[in-house]
Amino acid sequence: MAIHIDLTGRRVLITGAGQGVGRGLAHAFAAAGAEILINDLHSDRADTVVDEVRALGAQASPAVFDVTDFEAVTDAVAAAGAVDVLINNAGNAGAEGFGGRGPFAESEPSAWEPYLRVNLYGAMYCTRAVLPAMIGHKWGRIITVVSDAGRTGDANGAAYAASKAGAAGLTRSIAAENGRHGVTANNIALGTMRTPMTETFWAEHADSPQAKAILQNYAIRRPGRPDDAAALAVLLASDHGAWITGQTIPVNGGFSFAL
Repeated sequence: MAIHIDLTGRRVLITGAGQGVGRGLAHAFAAAGAEILINDLHSDRADTVVDEVRALGAQASPAVFDVTDFEAVTDAVAAAGAVDVLINNAGNAGAEGFGGRGPFAESEPSAWEPYLRVNLYGAMYCTRAVLPAMIGHKWGRIITVVSDAGRTGDANGAAYAASKAGAAGLTRSIAAENGRHGVTANNIALGTMRTPMTETFWAEHADSPQAKAILQNYAIRRPGRPDDAAALAVLLASDHGAWITGQTIPVNGGFSFAL
């Protein structure tokens, strides 16, 4: 059986799509013919990716809102109209920045909050906003980008790991509740990625002992690229993924294995 994925007529909301993995996902969904809503916290980044997607021949529009603001999320989704596919990709810590890494026993709740607000509550808010319409239409796809940290733990990054594990658990619950409505929900768990946040390190220190120490934990000894996750996301969003739900699928260069 030949597999051809055509998402023409599907509307896809990708959060955090102004750079990095989200930008790569936007390009992939554009190639599949989808109409894409480009979310970012910063309008200039969203507009840039909108222009890139349009240059690829797909329809796109900006959707500038903060995923940690439930009212803003619901207002933006209501204004945007029907969303067939939600990609919960936003995984930075918003305008507040990341909390410092270190032993959990020495941490404070104020440092946990940015991770939980973006990685967990952001996914919850966006999912809650799009889900009723998906149920009504008897079709929908929710894909959440999580991390291997949520599967295996992350020494000195417990709050980050907990937030990603929480988002993965949310996905499984959504899958269990809504499969009968034609809505699937899955996670893509990423390993170390080369994105704008880490580009300086990989560009300037790729041969450093620190970089080698990171990559020795990977069967494929390079950091991930945004397009490494894109094909799987497109598959899960299509009719070819109609019987895949509730799963956490690692795209991690062999950092960890899953049954």
